[in-house]
Amino acid sequence: QVQLVESGGGLVQAGGSLRLSCAASGRTFGSYAMGWFRQTPGKEREFVAAISWSGYRIYYADSVKGRFTISRDKSQNTGYLQMNSLKPEDTAVYYCAASTSVVDLRENSGSRYWGQGTQVTVSS
Repeated sequence: QVQLVESGGGLVQAGGSLRLSCAASGRTFGSYAMGWFRQTPGKEREFVAAISWSGYRIYYADSVKGRFTISRDKSQNTGYLQMNSLKPEDTAVYYCAASTSVVDLRENSGSRYWGQGTQVTVSS
């Protein structure tokens, strides 16, 4: 079992930055891939970024490539999403997820553990 808790969301102006954190509990978190997803009302939850358990494989959605950076600190059981050059269209609830497969995260499929979400609002 893996429990995930996101933090770091908030209100920021366009062009600004935020860093989201995902604190994990569970002894086996280090062996899981981790990802970030986001969702706006009336839309499907969409993939944002994912990182393999080793940290060597990283994937991004085209919409955030070059602006967002995913990372993880296995010693702290924590994952991060650094978001720079934020745009109003980045406004969403952001969710952390863990899976045994980084490809499943990238493809937005398969069995995953989810956090409760954190709101990010970017004003224009």
